[in-house]
Amino acid sequence: MADDAEDQQILLQKNENENENKKKEVQYPNCPGCKCAYLQHPDAGIPYKEFLSVFLLIFVASTPVSSLYPFLYFMVQDLHITKSDKEIGFYAGLLGASLLVGRALTAVQWGIAADKYGRKPVMVLSLISVMVFHTLFGLSKNFWMALATRFLLGSFNGMHGAVKAYTSEISNQQHQALGISMVGTSWGLALIIGPALGGYLSQPALKYPSVFTEGSLFARYPYFLPSLCNTVLASGALCIIIQLPETLHKHNIKEMEETKLLSVEFSTPNEDLITVKQNVTRSLLSRKSFIGAMAVSCIWSFHDMTYSEIFSLWCVSPKATGGLNFTTDNVGKILGISGFALMVFQILIFPHLANSLGLMMTTRVPAVLSVPLILAYPLIATLHGWVLWVILNLVSIVKTFFSMMILSASFILLNNSVPQDQRGVANGVSMSVVSVFKAIGPAFGGSLFAWGQKRQDSHILPGNDMVFGTLAIVAIIGCISTLEPFLPQSTYESCH
Repeated sequence: MADDAEDQQILLQKNENENENKKKEVQYPNCPGCKCAYLQHPDAGIPYKEFLSVFLLIFVASTPVSSLYPFLYFMVQDLHITKSDKEIGFYAGLLGASLLVGRALTAVQWGIAADKYGRKPVMVLSLISVMVFHTLFGLSKNFWMALATRFLLGSFNGMHGAVKAYTSEISNQQHQALGISMVGTSWGLALIIGPALGGYLSQPALKYPSVFTEGSLFARYPYFLPSLCNTVLASGALCIIIQLPETLHKHNIKEMEETKLLSVEFSTPNEDLITVKQNVTRSLLSRKSFIGAMAVSCIWSFHDMTYSEIFSLWCVSPKATGGLNFTTDNVGKILGISGFALMVFQILIFPHLANSLGLMMTTRVPAVLSVPLILAYPLIATLHGWVLWVILNLVSIVKTFFSMMILSASFILLNNSVPQDQRGVANGVSMSVVSVFKAIGPAFGGSLFAWGQKRQDSHILPGNDMVFGTLAIVAIIGCISTLEPFLPQSTYESCH
């Protein structure tokens, strides 16, 4: 009896090994997507190398979006485009929005290219655009050159859509929350560390005269050093992309005829089986789950970019107008602290939080809590000394946590609402629409802040009360977008 049980155990183990080999077998040897499809198998481990690479790529591509915020006020002032300092907010908003306008106009085309030619080519071209146009932005000597280079940087940067699709294709469902949290963490860190670098490295001849002498390159171009640092990072990231596998499936007719069946073991909960005759897919706009997840991303991206613009302008504006009168170094320190805290939160806490709360509650809870938090900002300006410093850092950290929770959860919902062969286009469409809202955000925030500066003596919502009150209204709209029927339950169910 013992021998029979042992033989049965051996036979069972043999069958399991055979099944495992079938799962690892490449169905189409010439297809790059099939070669790395094992990463999506339910038993696959965490692809640490790929996740870390994605983290760096998003960080490098996203840093230019926000690195100018701490010195934007002074850059517009130095470019002599305004007649009065009260107009700086308006032109600062235009400059901050130009990159996102360019992205909005080309994101769909980059998504189509990612689905047709692969994720890697799009990522390579995006990094090259960062190296070229962000460098030229730092060398700008007039407002219109700065505006044009920012616009071109956004137009030629299709990184985000390609990487979001790529992340969902290098991990199984169990590790997808971790993968998307890496994207969210990197994006969040870029929005925090980018301004920190901009704050510390801008105007280096004034801040570090012993290192950067008067008349040197960085004295003549006071905003070039932050751009140069990002270009160096992009060069390193370009070397990393070469090592990554391509995940797009490319099957020619001959291969598909030779291989009659696509192994069921290779199919994943988020991917339709590819067959010879399957060519018609559902329209993205007919998917309520896709539209719902994209709407949440749009509203909160608009809110996040508006907040980022207003926060930096508010920090450096004079106390007489309700600001904090901080230097760019002070803003850099605050955002740097928030960035470090965000990295810890996203990597160690967010995946467990998303799995325990569920993606729907992960969007709703922080959305609701953001409203009273935003309304507290005008009160913070009345504080002084170390109390102001501690409270402002705490509020900045919590606000960053809330935004990244909402956006990361919406990324997961969006990618799971479409099959693999539509993810590039879906992320392209989403990035295009979201970029419109992101582009409006800085322009809206700058104009709103400039308007607030002019109505300090108003009896109803004077100055910054009106500015942050308007931000709170946007947050309330964001709360509504996370409820049914705007974000249908099917969006969450499609992930399971």
